[in-house]
Amino acid sequence: MAMLANPLPRLTDDPTGKALGLDLPPGRVIGPAAGPLLWYADDPATPEDWARLAPARRAAGLHPVLLGGQAELAEWELAPEEMSYPGDHDAEDVLEGFWAAYAEGELGLGAEDWPGLAEAPELRADPDRRAAEVAAAATSEGHLKGARAALVPARRSADVPAALGWHGPANHENDVARLCAVLRSWEDRFGARVVGLSPDRLTVSVATPPTDWDEALVLAAEHFAFCPDAIETDLAEHAESLRESASWTFWWDWRPQA
Repeated sequence: MAMLANPLPRLTDDPTGKALGLDLPPGRVIGPAAGPLLWYADDPATPEDWARLAPARRAAGLHPVLLGGQAELAEWELAPEEMSYPGDHDAEDVLEGFWAAYAEGELGLGAEDWPGLAEAPELRADPDRRAAEVAAAATSEGHLKGARAALVPARRSADVPAALGWHGPANHENDVARLCAVLRSWEDRFGARVVGLSPDRLTVSVATPPTDWDEALVLAAEHFAFCPDAIETDLAEHAESLRESASWTFWWDWRPQA
């Protein structure tokens, strides 16, 4: 795998990004001088900040993301060196493995009940525009209220958690790149974008959620395998919540089974 050039060092002495044709709000580069991890805004994000940062993806391969939560960023224990490459994993293999491990104990279903991946619906909205809409709303509510905007060098939005070395799902999966492989698949099938992270939560925007009930139920099985704690009731109720939903949020409070 060819390594991506990291454009962040160019922002060390130019944090507004003018050298890259950007107009960033006040912020700073975080990480080692030779290989910084991210650009991080000084102040909480406003509803307009996502659209302001979005050009960085095309100009420099820097993907916007909102970083929130109660813990300071220094307490997140980011460790990108511990992660593999998302492209080395197959999304269905990852999900099917989790389903086999947890579905019987949580849902009373066996490995043979794994339904496979949901079919991709016809794209009905622009994924980047939907991400900006979800990000704007998220800055004033939920776990991303008060979050700060960041820019992360990554091949695609789905890879941002691995590029940061995020440990949010550590009690479920230590190598978040495996989950990023699933995010890549959702990016391809549903126009998903990683919009926000907090220490234990992940929010993605969804350009084209399922409208068909049967496909929503299959997708609900994917969500269970990806994050069992996200299923608060049962697969059928979760499937209903996915129809026409513009965003999905996952949180991990995993306790190893006895």
